[in-house]
Amino acid sequence: MRRSDRKRLDPDLGVLSSRLLFAVQEELFDTLAQQGHDQLRPQHGAVLAYLDPEGSRAVELALRSGQHKQVVGKLIDELETLGYLERRPDPADRRAKLVVPTTRGLDQMSRSDAILARIDERYAEALGADRYASFKQTLAEVTERQRAWRTDPGGDGQAAAG
Repeated sequence: MRRSDRKRLDPDLGVLSSRLLFAVQEELFDTLAQQGHDQLRPQHGAVLAYLDPEGSRAVELALRSGQHKQVVGKLIDELETLGYLERRPDPADRRAKLVVPTTRGLDQMSRSDAILARIDERYAEALGADRYASFKQTLAEVTERQRAWRTDPGGDGQAAAG
């Protein structure tokens, strides 16, 4: 069997998760564009999806999203230019900067949350609330285990020997 046929007929975790991610992103960003946020790209989600309304440090955004600090810094620069956020001194540590959403950023965050809640509701209705909740719980567990692969390559909860 050809590899492409195998990936289509029996997709692995990478193919399934990327199909899901890209489909959710497409709906999210198309809907946001219709609602006045047409300059945003899916890459901006690495910042916007993890940004707290009161602000977050760039290093926190990098850790939460799993992106490199340099990538997050570039995205913050772009989003600042687009008017979605600004950098401010962190009141807890004046040497540090907080990335804080602007009014436009808060609007996007609110709309994004509502769009994603509608997607969740749609699947809970289609699959049944309990089944969908179980799917999300399982997907979250698989995701956390995969994110820990460097420290737990066997996926058994034991840290790798170093």
